[in-house]
Amino acid sequence: MDSKVVSRRWAERSGEYSPEYYAYYGPNETSETICDTLEQFVDRDASILELGCSSGRHLAHLYEHGFESLSGIDVNNDAFDVMRETYPELAAEGTFYHDRIEDVVDDFEENQFDVVYSVETLQHLHPDVEWVFEDLARITDDLLITVENEGENESEPAQSADPDVTYVNDEFPLYHRNWNQVFTEFAFDEVDAESGKRDTVRTFRSTAE
Repeated sequence: MDSKVVSRRWAERSGEYSPEYYAYYGPNETSETICDTLEQFVDRDASILELGCSSGRHLAHLYEHGFESLSGIDVNNDAFDVMRETYPELAAEGTFYHDRIEDVVDDFEENQFDVVYSVETLQHLHPDVEWVFEDLARITDDLLITVENEGENESEPAQSADPDVTYVNDEFPLYHRNWNQVFTEFAFDEVDAESGKRDTVRTFRSTAE
């Protein structure tokens, strides 16, 4: 399964893990974790980009807590229609890109965003587009947060550059990577890490001058 097939399946996703699904459940503990982290490290006027924002539940939580310079990328065809219905103020005030991450990130300027974060999104990027990780580092001026499933031994570094792969509902590939290894190669220091039941939350700060 190549990267375009994976993207197309997410673009057409309905039911479980769709924009409607996430809008129904709304902000959750992960939304609170991201907000708490941002409050610790950046000001309310920070420019923020979410990768794979879906219908916007995490961004909506940030908006409610005073963060207003918000952007998001999502490939799903229904994501921003659902956002306009569920979080109309966010949809009106934010900047959004209906595209694959790898097709839009190259257009962003260096250090364009103070904060870039992902929630269970980078884990679905095919190895064919791993070049995008360096671009994500390039566009991040200060803080980069990953909330991703790193596999069964989340505290152990990966033994290979190639990610382990499992499947969601025998359908979507999930690539387990150690994000510390990925982003510390691109002038970022990990300043916090916490393993949960399913995901590891890692917070990185840029060391670039």
